[in-house]
Amino acid sequence: MSLSRRSLLAHSAGLASLAALPIQVQAQAPGRKIILDTDPGVDNAMALLLLHGTPGISIAGITTAAGNGLIETTTRNALYLADRFGITAPVAKGQGASLDGVISSPPVTIHGRNALGDIPLPATRKKLDPRPAHDLIIDLVRANPHEITLVATGHMTNLALALRKAPEIAGLVREVVLMGGAFGYHSARGNVTPAAEANFHGDPRAADEICAAGWPLTIVGLDVTTQTIMTDAYFADLRQHGSKAGQFLWDITRVYMTFHHGLGLNGIYVNDASAAAYVIAPELFKTQKGAVRIATESVALGESILKADGRVYPPGDWDHRPSVQVCTDVNAEGVRALFRNATLRLG
Repeated sequence: MSLSRRSLLAHSAGLASLAALPIQVQAQAPGRKIILDTDPGVDNAMALLLLHGTPGISIAGITTAAGNGLIETTTRNALYLADRFGITAPVAKGQGASLDGVISSPPVTIHGRNALGDIPLPATRKKLDPRPAHDLIIDLVRANPHEITLVATGHMTNLALALRKAPEIAGLVREVVLMGGAFGYHSARGNVTPAAEANFHGDPRAADEICAAGWPLTIVGLDVTTQTIMTDAYFADLRQHGSKAGQFLWDITRVYMTFHHGLGLNGIYVNDASAAAYVIAPELFKTQKGAVRIATESVALGESILKADGRVYPPGDWDHRPSVQVCTDVNAEGVRALFRNATLRLG
């Protein structure tokens, strides 16, 4: 969901090392099972459709988080998206408040009042799973040991609650991919404060606990999501060639595009869909390993800080933390091609 005031100059710079990477990419392996923890949200809808439209990807569950809307709004939107696009996975409602009891105000000027660009939303036939989101995560991970990839693109509360209740799932997941944070690559910093990106800022304690869990973790932050731009012309092409899915994407991105135009951009940043792209084609990204902490108080609330492996400092709060991967660069053309191909498959 996160947005950052990076210029298009920054978008075009720093990608030369990745420009030669192939843009025809495939899913990593057949039958890859995904739980998407999400707060739809325009860019969350894009992430969901990218996963759903990619061969070899199976959505095992959708859990809803707060962020782009209040939890009631994001849950309704998740049910609507699953119903509209024939996604049979269970949808479970998450906790609306952060671990510290904070309920964030939704960014209505970015995603619209209904968080899906204010398109008309008819009643959905799909029913909510009776389990809380964190219980659905636990149950699916236990039932599919070493097969589930957790992809989180909203506030990270549900994942933290799952870890608190069943810490053993850290050793049972295949992989965890977060869209959150900003680590200073390509000058990326915060977007809701000068220090913090929105997903981590919305529940910084949850984000910090997730980064300490010791499971295979990759963070896809503003450092790379703001390097991929999708223009009006790009979405017009999807509308022309992508049938109903392309028209849907055009419709939901109008409010989102207007917001980005106000930042001086000629297109939108590709935030949550970048996390989905990493799951499908990690070869499109460069990463740096190290220990990560998220500030849980003070003016820097939600700031994400990497202590790169091999760097030596005096004893401090990063000691004895697991090494995780942080994305530092991306082949933007590859991500755009990946998304276009998935949209065309959906028809």
